[in-house]
Amino acid sequence: MPLQNRVDPFGAIHAVSERGLFTGNRGIIHDPETKTLLKKRWALPAWIICVCQFRNVRREPMGRNRPGGKAGWTELFFLDEVTALAAGHRPCFYCRRERATDFVGRFGQAFGVTEPRAPMVDKRLHKERLASGGKPPDVTVDELAGLPDGAMIADGDAALALLGGTALRWSFAGYGEPAAFDTLAGRPLRLLTPATTISVLRQGFQPVWHPSAKA
Repeated sequence: MPLQNRVDPFGAIHAVSERGLFTGNRGIIHDPETKTLLKKRWALPAWIICVCQFRNVRREPMGRNRPGGKAGWTELFFLDEVTALAAGHRPCFYCRRERATDFVGRFGQAFGVTEPRAPMVDKRLHKERLASGGKPPDVTVDELAGLPDGAMIADGDAALALLGGTALRWSFAGYGEPAAFDTLAGRPLRLLTPATTISVLRQGFQPVWHPSAKA
């Protein structure tokens, strides 16, 4: 039985067998006794993206990974970095320092902040991400061409990633065939990726894609 620890682009957490390329967390949001989620879906405003392997550290997912047998942070998993960014996460400074420094640096460029810091990013993202109460704006088909690669949109209950002037339908297993933007005409589209992250992508941040996106 899969644990409920796989995140979709909307920021919701599911129990599915596919794991994905990255892990990450939002703090401690599980009961280690039952390995089930608590009612809350985040404990901290810092939602991060981590690598699945780091310095030979081994963790028991949703177990007791702190000294004294206490629960550690709840391991969440993402198809790729594009998915995690859409859900409102950002790179971790502990296990992905170079990527995190790049992300925060481009945040500073985007918003004219001379000495940007991760808490500044987290504060903005926490107001924007859907899973913490943000309101994703509507977007028209005509506006899609002006969005950067790596942005994700919602077509009703479906999520699509934008790449090379096309839209790729997302699933836990990977991306589907690319579709032209005009095929989405008349659809109820919303922008899933937080506005802050869109600004970072516009500054040249290159997210990691699942191989299926470029197959």
